Amino acid sequence: MPELPEVEALREFLDEHLSGRVVERVLPLAVSVLKTYDPPPSALEGQPAGATARYGKFLALRIGDLHLVTHLARAGWLRWTDDVPARPPRPGKGPLALRLVLEGGGGFDLTEAGTQKRLAVYVVRDPLEVPGIARLGPDPLADDFDRAAFGALLAGERRQIKGVLRDQSVIAGIGNAYSDEILHHAGVSPFKLAASFDEAQVDHLYAAVRETLRSAVERAHGVAAGRLKAEKKSGLRVHGRAGEPCPVCGDTVRSVSFADSSLQYCPTCQTGGKPLADRRLSRLLK
Repeated sequence: MPELPEVEALREFLDEHLSGRVVERVLPLAVSVLKTYDPPPSALEGQPAGATARYGKFLALRIGDLHLVTHLARAGWLRWTDDVPARPPRPGKGPLALRLVLEGGGGFDLTEAGTQKRLAVYVVRDPLEVPGIARLGPDPLADDFDRAAFGALLAGERRQIKGVLRDQSVIAGIGNAYSDEILHHAGVSPFKLAASFDEAQVDHLYAAVRETLRSAVERAHGVAAGRLKAEKKSGLRVHGRAGEPCPVCGDTVRSVSFADSSLQYCPTCQTGGKPLADRRLSRLLK
């Protein structure tokens, strides 16, 4: 799933390649992709593209007086091309969900792999009309997201810290992969209760959030859209690396599986050397 660093890199990429161009056609091709109907996608045609904004994991493309907003979900992606095929694509065939074509050539496809169709596109007058954007928490890289703001979010939270970091209404933009990376950086168990952190631990975790995300954004900066997935994977230390040695201590990275996801961690770095049992069978470990 694209998370804050990759979506930020896509925002920069679209600002460079889309801004100032005129939209020729917008073709929704998957029944499930379009979540709004007024204004229609055709209202974007003939309009100039402006700046692209990021809201958590959402991209909002300014086109004329409207915004084309998308959330790539777990298996979605944006594929840019300088040479859009002249023949219109057939709806419902393959992973293609939406195509945007620019006057003079070029444009992009929104694609989604797999059978769970969660990629979402909205055409709105204001990005805050999108429910997922309206309920977002603060951006963890914003200038005003300081240590005090972060500490206030954790105070009284009786949930595990892994779930708190992934909750978009608490903090916007962090998903499964970067929450694993942040917790490894901070040396914290994913099952530790958020409210149990002392002041020094909050300091350390706040620094890990900022440093992990800033480093990932820097790595993704300037990378072409088609190479962002590979760049993300290459920079991960524990997520998706179960069975491999931890790059910090050399212990074997372990995994805990859930119904529709999994987490990875290092026992030596994060849980005092104790492997975590499957979440469905174990008590919470701090």
